[in-house]
Amino acid sequence: MKKTPDADAAPRRRPAALLPREAAQDLLLVFVTGVLCFFACLAVICALAADRAAGGWTDQLKDSATVLIRPVGDESADTAAGRAAATLGGVKGVAEARVLEKAKAEKLVEPWLGPAAQAPELPLPRLVTVQFEPRTASGAPNPTAAQLAAALKAAGIDGVVDDHSRWIGDIVRTGALARWAAIAAAVLIALSASAVIAFATRAGLAARHEIVEVLHLAGAEDRTIIRLFQDRLAELAAVAGLLGGAAAALVAAAARLMGGADGLTPVLPIAWSDLLTGLACPLIAAAIAAVAARVTAARLIGGLP
Repeated sequence: MKKTPDADAAPRRRPAALLPREAAQDLLLVFVTGVLCFFACLAVICALAADRAAGGWTDQLKDSATVLIRPVGDESADTAAGRAAATLGGVKGVAEARVLEKAKAEKLVEPWLGPAAQAPELPLPRLVTVQFEPRTASGAPNPTAAQLAAALKAAGIDGVVDDHSRWIGDIVRTGALARWAAIAAAVLIALSASAVIAFATRAGLAARHEIVEVLHLAGAEDRTIIRLFQDRLAELAAVAGLLGGAAAALVAAAARLMGGADGLTPVLPIAWSDLLTGLACPLIAAAIAAVAARVTAARLIGGLP
């Protein structure tokens, strides 16, 4: 006589999820959200690199000045430039003053004059570059353009001092513009992600209308149903954020590794620490998705609990 298997020995099946997974729709949502996260991370990395570049250029310009020397009387341009370098080198706060080589001066004007910049009869101005001493702990200011000009005038040298203040202002404005542009891009991408999640929530509710009705008949509260969609879409967005952030980090790392010591983007120096911005992407994406899904589901089902 055969023994019937005990009911307790029968394999137990895990109950199906209240919101069945749909591989095609989930994959599409993860792909679209991941692309948005990828571009958002790249925007943040570019903003950090632009801020670093602007700060580095500003520091370099603040610590230096350029003096245009014009010979007076029978004095040659080389002699006047040499006297100017010696005079400026004695000003308090100046670490070094040296005459810019003629070849470098020719390269500076070559983009505008072309081959004529190397003509021997062309009277090119002589330039003296001034490097200031590093600022002390007391924060002593660098010599001003007026102080340098006064030292030249006292020595009988005709020169025009450029303390790079105009260029510093342009760089600061450009850096601020780059930062705000990156912030605006990140905000627009976040809004786009919210719209995608809202659309997915609306489509999910429409496709699972019968399940929602059954849950209501079984006594489930609106907040329970809303949380189902909120948690589900937040989970998918976290996966998309992880993939998008990782892809952005890989692209930034490739740009940093390739192209020499300065990478492929020497104008936008990417630091290795910038790659850590992708770590926050899954959390931010999940938070945005949770809020968008909760608000959309609450409006469709009957209001926030």
